[in-house]
Amino acid sequence: MISINNLVKHFGKVAAVDGVSFVARDGAITGLLGHNGAGKSTTLRVLYGLLKADSGSVDVDGIDVLQTPLQAQERIGVMTDAHGLYPRLTAREHIEYFARLRGLPAQVINDRTQVLLARLGMEDIAERRAAGYSQGEKMKVCLARSLIHNPQNIIMDEPTNGLDVMTTRSVRNILQTLKAENKCILLSSHIMQEVSALCDEVIVIAGGKVLFQGTLDLLIKQTGQNTLEDAFVSVTGTGA
Repeated sequence: MISINNLVKHFGKVAAVDGVSFVARDGAITGLLGHNGAGKSTTLRVLYGLLKADSGSVDVDGIDVLQTPLQAQERIGVMTDAHGLYPRLTAREHIEYFARLRGLPAQVINDRTQVLLARLGMEDIAERRAAGYSQGEKMKVCLARSLIHNPQNIIMDEPTNGLDVMTTRSVRNILQTLKAENKCILLSSHIMQEVSALCDEVIVIAGGKVLFQGTLDLLIKQTGQNTLEDAFVSVTGTGA
């Protein structure tokens, strides 16, 4: 479970995150929604240890990210929208490399790599170098390396951005499987159809503040709108 309480982060005089609080629970997919500059990315970067908060608390399975970031990171798998693959490494080599960075034993690396290659349908690219991969193939490698240490909490930034229909369906199936395994999944997305199809709850952020957390049905009901997109615009005040 991920718990953030009264998180504050400034860049100069600008409050990028201004008192953000929310909970992402185990066995659920929680969507983080907000327009560009709303504070989503800053919040996520503090959560997985790339930025240090000015104040507030961030807990991952009861571990304080701000006080013991390395211990907390053992419980987190992160997939960002920047793939950052090494073009001369194969899919298998990417996964094994990140596993070694995590300090996993050789036999565990071998076993988990085989499972992930099969689970994500990557057998055909396992021994092929990353140069020339499609967007979907890049995404699968990034997802595999984020899951190699079997984290309880999975953070995903725009997981289906630029993917074709079949690959998007594959990602959805993978996320539903992880949810069934009682994982905590926090994903940021601009695609309202994706959020509607996947998320059990949503968190709406604007101006560095949380404006709503709850189910999609509750958001639509409270705003009196008919669609998630209209409800989002109503809450954030970003409509024309």
